[in-house]
Amino acid sequence: MRSVNWDRFQDLMINATLETLYMVALATLFTVAIGLPVGVLLFITRKDGVLPNRAVAVVLNSLVNIGRALPFVILLIALIPVTRWIVGTTLGSTAAVVPITLGAFPFFARIVESALDEVDRGRIEAVESMGGSHWHIVSRVLLPEALPALVAGITLTIVMLIGFSAMAGVVGGGGLGDLAIRYGYQRFDNTLIAGTVIVLLLLVQAIQKLGDRLVRSLAYRR
Repeated sequence: MRSVNWDRFQDLMINATLETLYMVALATLFTVAIGLPVGVLLFITRKDGVLPNRAVAVVLNSLVNIGRALPFVILLIALIPVTRWIVGTTLGSTAAVVPITLGAFPFFARIVESALDEVDRGRIEAVESMGGSHWHIVSRVLLPEALPALVAGITLTIVMLIGFSAMAGVVGGGGLGDLAIRYGYQRFDNTLIAGTVIVLLLLVQAIQKLGDRLVRSLAYRR
């Protein structure tokens, strides 16, 4: 079994961790930017929503269900042409953000829909009775009231994105997953593999604790 020296080990681990954080940060931004409006539309266009629209609801539900059903590893490979078209390459951390985002936003959209479903219907009906617009209901009632649940959903999504970023290493996506495959698995370096697992676990624990604390803070202020 070959292993890298300690200084090289540290450099590799730090660079891979920064790449993973970069991927997760960008993917989180795009996942929320896409998943939030899709989730809102899923909620307001369903049969009992504030703006029922069967056609839109059926199309969105179908797309979200398909996106959630596809295994991420298969999605990574299937989206190679799309990634190359958008980024210009299929290798590296930036390229990995494309399939990670497309694989994650359907999941987050469902979380948004579920979070909005927890809002007291009485508040929505009160705003409707006062002539409030659909935009007013969404921006002043649904999203603020569902904020703790949305933050909890974002936390859960970030944890999932960390796992996705590791799997992106299979296709040269960079980050800790790529490090574990190229320097750990292919070179039979179990120490490096164990190191990447430990760092991933620490990242997940840190994100989960931070998210839980923020959720409690928002719930307390309500």
